[in-house]
Amino acid sequence: MFDVPGPGPSHGPASWHARLPHTTAAVPIARALIRNALADLDTPADSDTAELLTAELVANAVEHTDGGDPIDLVVEMGPGGCQVEVHDRRPPSPGELVCPGPGEEPDPWQEHGRGLLLIRALSSACGHRPTARGKAVWFTLPAVPRQRRPREA
Repeated sequence: MFDVPGPGPSHGPASWHARLPHTTAAVPIARALIRNALADLDTPADSDTAELLTAELVANAVEHTDGGDPIDLVVEMGPGGCQVEVHDRRPPSPGELVCPGPGEEPDPWQEHGRGLLLIRALSSACGHRPTARGKAVWFTLPAVPRQRRPREA
C-alpha cells in the first residue's frame, strides 16, 4: 500500500507513507522510493545518503522483527531537507544511536554492526521513539541545493 501525497497548496512539506513487505525485497523498494521522491524536489537531501540510511533502517527492521507484520516507511520532505522514519512492531529500542563508548566499536571483521554507526555519522539527527504499535527509528538530512548547470551555447 502506498500513500504518496504531493506538497500542499502552500508548498509546505510533502509527506508520504509506504507499507513494505516484511522481506528483504523491502530494502530495494525503499531505496527506489526515496530516490524517486528526492529527485522531484528543488532542493533535495543527498539522495545517495538518504538511500543508504533508509536501506539500513529497513534492513534492520526486517532482520530484527517478526515476519508477520509489514514495515512502514514514513517520509517528510520540505525545503530544509527530509526526515525518514521506519516503523516496526518491536517495542525495544534499536540499540544506541549515540556515539559508542570505549571498546564498543563494531568489529571490522564482522558483516553486521555498522548500520546504526552509519546513521549516526551521516545524518544531521537521528533517534527512535515508541509508537502505539512498536517503535519508529528515524534520521534527518539537510537539503542540498542543486548545482547550477552551465548555460548551453
